[in-house]
Amino acid sequence: MNVLITGGASGLGAAVARRVADDGGRPLVLDRHPPEDGVEHMRADLADRRVADRAVHGLARAAGGLNAVVCAAGVDSCGTLEDVPAEDWERVVQVNLLGTAAVVRSALPYLENEPHGRVVTVASTLGFKAVSDATAYCASKFGVVGFTRALAAELAGKVGVTMIVPGGMDTAFFDDRTEQYRPGPDAELNRPEDVAATVAFALSQPAGCEVREMVVCPSQEPSWP
Repeated sequence: MNVLITGGASGLGAAVARRVADDGGRPLVLDRHPPEDGVEHMRADLADRRVADRAVHGLARAAGGLNAVVCAAGVDSCGTLEDVPAEDWERVVQVNLLGTAAVVRSALPYLENEPHGRVVTVASTLGFKAVSDATAYCASKFGVVGFTRALAAELAGKVGVTMIVPGGMDTAFFDDRTEQYRPGPDAELNRPEDVAATVAFALSQPAGCEVREMVVCPSQEPSWP
């Protein structure tokens, strides 16, 4: 199984790439940075739709097609709407929402040629619950929720569509934040490997069976429900 993974050089994306390889599949990574383990990849910034499109086609053609796409790339810029620079705010939406749509759009011709092509998007518990100082992230992830649900209706019977809704994960996602926006020392965070297991579960469903949406979060996740 050829699986294109955005954000596959770190965090959840890297965990998904490892899991795909462990399960006998062929991970194809699209990221701004090269993966450390030498996985097949192309470097691309999802904020640039044309660059993302070229990268998707490049990876797909080199691999002889795609069986699935996992959109795991994500960024954030914390702060009030007034405090976050406009270009930083817009980049969150460009990468998280528009980048997801761009990659799926470019991948669809390959997925539609497969008998069991699948798309897995990654939303967030903050795609359902809005919090202060996260207008960009919430807007992008609320958008991923709407995009994925509409896509599932549009592709029903053609390409499987699953939305993974993770809570907090123990990744480098929080490293660049100021202290006030980092999880506290007692915060419970999921291992990205455990979230990657839910992606693998979605990808492993037999023909005609789809996991539409799945929430996976620490048992004491503060943003769910």
